[in-house]
Amino acid sequence: MDSGSSPSLFPLHRCKTIHLVRHGQGIHNVEGAKNYKKLMKPEYFDAHLTPLGWQQVDNLRKHVHESGLSKRIELVITSPLLRALQTAVGVFGGEGYTDRMDILPLMVANAGYSERPSISSLNCPPIIAIELCREHLGVHPCDNRRSISDYQFLFPAVDFSLIESDEDILWKANVRELKEEVAARGLKFLNWLSTRKEKEIAIVTHGGFLFHTLSALLNDCDPLAKKEMCKHFANCELRSMVIVDRSMTGSDSSTTNYPGKIPDGLDLPSGVASENLEKEKSNLV
Repeated sequence: MDSGSSPSLFPLHRCKTIHLVRHGQGIHNVEGAKNYKKLMKPEYFDAHLTPLGWQQVDNLRKHVHESGLSKRIELVITSPLLRALQTAVGVFGGEGYTDRMDILPLMVANAGYSERPSISSLNCPPIIAIELCREHLGVHPCDNRRSISDYQFLFPAVDFSLIESDEDILWKANVRELKEEVAARGLKFLNWLSTRKEKEIAIVTHGGFLFHTLSALLNDCDPLAKKEMCKHFANCELRSMVIVDRSMTGSDSSTTNYPGKIPDGLDLPSGVASENLEKEKSNLV
């Protein structure tokens, strides 16, 4: 058998299942698809979802619930840009928010011109915003985020505690992040992700970030697998993958492995017995 095509095994507790999601259609995607230079328009600052983008969110949400993913995902990580935040809470948030003083909503009504009611934080996984999985930084106003204090008003139950600066100090008006820099940031993000205790995680991010990160990560991958995983994401597309801690440095132990021999007793596998017998025969020769 060709060893390159044979299955490979790895300890389950050294793996994570990740569900990569690109945000729904943003206002910048519409004009940008017609003319790339339109992405420079100031009115696309921190672009929000279009009505079509919200329909895409609704359809992905339906799929996530019907497939059972909503019951398995332990954590949602999102880029702190408005279109990604709207997608994250719209797809993975709770049902039917009721105005209760003791429960914060994930999103307030009409956040980011959404014309949507509040979204509940009940019965859904925690949602954390992380700078590392932002879109390509610099130049394009659509990739410039607003202040975290603004977001905290719009998305009260989203956790922004891992973002150090209230203002956007990463985006530069005259410097566009290199593709290699996006990829390096993506690999740093995946390394951080491997330190999380959760085993099934959804990540809501951006097309450019996903393409450059996956292309760099899978550079030496099987060509067919790379083609499947690295092609550009459509708006609100979800792809599920497994990442493996090949360094074996993770501290997690398996929750499903069982040591056996309880109670303890004599145990000599037949294969070992045969090997011992062969050794005895060879010693007699």
